[in-house]
Amino acid sequence: MKFTVAIDGPAAAGKGTISRAVAARFGFAHLDTGALYRAVGVKAGGEGGDPVAAARGLTPADLAREDLRTLAAGQAASKVAVIPEVRQALLEFQREFARRDGGAVLDGRDIGTVICPEAEVKLFVTASAEVRAHRRWLEVGGDAAAVLAEVVARDARDMNRAEAPLKPAADAVVIDTSTMSIEAAVAAACDEIAKRMR
Repeated sequence: MKFTVAIDGPAAAGKGTISRAVAARFGFAHLDTGALYRAVGVKAGGEGGDPVAAARGLTPADLAREDLRTLAAGQAASKVAVIPEVRQALLEFQREFARRDGGAVLDGRDIGTVICPEAEVKLFVTASAEVRAHRRWLEVGGDAAAVLAEVVARDARDMNRAEAPLKPAADAVVIDTSTMSIEAAVAAACDEIAKRMR
């Protein structure tokens, strides 16, 4: 069975947590596409700064690095994600993953709009910048005001880039997690998916 769930949204909205829970619930494979861009950003930063070469040469070991969840890796991802050649290099990998047998959940910023516009389910997970910055601050620590500034700056970069800007697909169901518990957000996502599988 081929069944694709596309989950998009800004940083720290909860899309990764929801995606992993949904994949486990339905027995689907899961791909955090942000990890691809984080890996490219980190790899390019340490290899003479050629993100296109880093994207073309990405390996499973690159995706298993322990430093991919840092704030620096997130900033690096946002910077390389605006490069069309990087996006193209990672496009086919994501599309092939999405149509694998057994179903797949992909989370990122342009899954429902660019990578998998034909996905059976499209969700857009969001939350206010303040809520997202607080969540990120709990995760990484540091100065709370600086974390908020970085979240706002990243949103601006992601939403205003020329290539595949962050926005909900026209037919995406929006889940605002600002005041939701993780359990409620996962339940809302699972309900949407179950409806489409009937």
